[in-house]
Amino acid sequence: MSLDRLFKILSYATVFCGFFSLWVSGTFGAFGTGVFVLILACAWFTEGTRWQISERIGTAMIVAALPAFYLLYRSGFFHFADSGMMVAGILSRLILSLSAIKILQHKSDRDWIFLYLMAFFEVLLAAGLSISATYLLSFVLYVFVMVWTAIVFEIRKTGTATINKLSLDSAQPEQIRTRRLPLTAAGLIGFIILLAVPLFFLLPRVGGAGIGGGESLSTSSGFSDTVKLGGIGNIQQNEEIVMRVRVEGQNVEASRLKWRGIALDTFDDRSWSRSQANAKETHVPSEHDLIRLDDPSGRERLTIQTIYLEPLDSPVLFGLPRMIGVQGNFNVLFKDRHDAVSFSRIKERISYKVFSDRSLPSVSELRADRAIYSSVVDNYLQLPDEIDPRIGRLAADISANARHRYDKARSIESYLQNNFGYTLEQKASGEQPLADFLFNVREGHCEYFATAMAVMLRTQGIATRVVNGFSGGEYNDAADVWLVRQKNAHSWVEVYFPGEDVWVTFDPTPFAGQPTGGATVGLTAKFNKYLEALETFWIQYFVAYDNQEQRSLFTSVRRGVADYQSKTSGWLDGLTKQLSEWWSEVRGDKGIETSLAAAGSGALYLVAGLSGVLVLVWLGRRIVKSKVWRKLWGRVSGDRNASIVEFYERMQTILAEKGFVREPHQTPMEFAYAVGMPEAVKVTEKYNQVRFGEKSVFSDEADEIEACLKRLGTKDS
Repeated sequence: MSLDRLFKILSYATVFCGFFSLWVSGTFGAFGTGVFVLILACAWFTEGTRWQISERIGTAMIVAALPAFYLLYRSGFFHFADSGMMVAGILSRLILSLSAIKILQHKSDRDWIFLYLMAFFEVLLAAGLSISATYLLSFVLYVFVMVWTAIVFEIRKTGTATINKLSLDSAQPEQIRTRRLPLTAAGLIGFIILLAVPLFFLLPRVGGAGIGGGESLSTSSGFSDTVKLGGIGNIQQNEEIVMRVRVEGQNVEASRLKWRGIALDTFDDRSWSRSQANAKETHVPSEHDLIRLDDPSGRERLTIQTIYLEPLDSPVLFGLPRMIGVQGNFNVLFKDRHDAVSFSRIKERISYKVFSDRSLPSVSELRADRAIYSSVVDNYLQLPDEIDPRIGRLAADISANARHRYDKARSIESYLQNNFGYTLEQKASGEQPLADFLFNVREGHCEYFATAMAVMLRTQGIATRVVNGFSGGEYNDAADVWLVRQKNAHSWVEVYFPGEDVWVTFDPTPFAGQPTGGATVGLTAKFNKYLEALETFWIQYFVAYDNQEQRSLFTSVRRGVADYQSKTSGWLDGLTKQLSEWWSEVRGDKGIETSLAAAGSGALYLVAGLSGVLVLVWLGRRIVKSKVWRKLWGRVSGDRNASIVEFYERMQTILAEKGFVREPHQTPMEFAYAVGMPEAVKVTEKYNQVRFGEKSVFSDEADEIEACLKRLGTKDS
């Protein structure tokens, strides 16, 4: 393959890599992708032909593209599902349009550099738009292709491809600087890193962009103010990932993980709703962006969860009960009277930490709780106006042998778990679907079990509420996270114990309908596990790197700089104080003996300092003169090689003035021997060693060459 063809392939690959980075971010649909690929194909086949656009026309089109895009923007031509993506979306299309124009025209080296820069900015822009780990693949591919392109571009530019056609004994040999190629590649990678890393930390993440960007997962049927029986079942049939959760420092079973969402207290025989839904407490961040929601009980340490939540159509924040603090990029959080936490909904992926107090009183303490309910919890005792009387009688029969609230709750929970079947089909119907479930169908999903337990306990005078959220998930040990999918949507019951002032979780759903943790078995499962781990890594360190993390980084940097300044200032103040005390002693403020001692110690310090400097200088000279240093410096530096060529040219000039001119058929050494001067032979030997032997000239050798040239200049012809 010729160098020109290799250069063409790599250059087009670089342009494609820039487009590919934007494509994996979901910026372009099928139409935009097809148009750009078609343009690349046309440019490839018309390269070097008369069908290419002239440079003048290409420049005019590029200049016209800027106002054209502005007019299209003002006219509302561009439509984006998320307004936050508009600027990035328009900019990406403008850059790609400029690249398309440039790739179609006659191209000089300057034009190729323009295309390389456009590809780089496309990759950089995609870093802020992408939510897919596939972007990481596109970035690695771009760096690999770009480095090879830069090397081939440098070879092509300097004409190194013709090295085999050059004669080693030509009159004007061209020195091939092979060291420039790896240095160019290293410099390019360094430039990409130096420019991309600061921008990565400065640019905010557009979490809702990319594949699926601007689209929220539909969960409103289970997490709104009013939820009809059957809503959770619809959510459960979806395999979409809702959130990824890392639980710090604790090993927990899937069945014990209840990601609490919304709590409902009013039932009308067909649906649940929230009373006083607009009565919410407002909580704002304090230090370190921590929003405190409640006080810890102090029974045991808090459970910390880091949650990466996908875009949802619900403003609810999920976490293990009881949530007492949230840390994240929130200006304000709202907590309703039923302990549900919400925020101003945005169509973006968000990350936050939840601090939960999962401790509960002991069973004996709960059984001993016989406190009377106050009027504040009357809404948790509410029953439908036309409730089927059989429900109350059934609850009384089941709990007849239980004397305490706790035992009554456990008996009804156990009855529902062991005497009913689990199914996602909506079989219960009629005007009173709960009664149809309990006395006719006798099977259903979690929402029916939770509703049945809550209503049955209320008939016995026990305050309850239904909670909708997610339960368990699939544990991915490679990423150390729980993958919570929509199919993990779940309903359960919370029972209030007034003496302990605590809500206790009960789950009456049969074990067939509760999560097991989802162990990975088989080769395909293990492969998917590592893919999900990679996706989690990408979301954690790239997508979820929002402006909260940026503020945290800036705060850490600012504190580090302040600490460094404080330590430096303290050290300088201490040094100044010591010097002041020493000078006071030298002046004799503390007596002649102290003055002499201070002057002597100062002299010793001065001598020691000068001795240290002299030792360092001596060591430096020894190192520079050593063979190891010469070899190392010779490999790194090429400056002496250039100077020896200049020495040889000066020698030819000196000899020409004396009447010695090198003939075209003579090699450098043949010419030196023909002159008959040992100085000419010595300079030529050094020249050959550097020019063809890839050796370096050091300071002592350069001095020797200068002496030879000086003697040549003083000799008579």
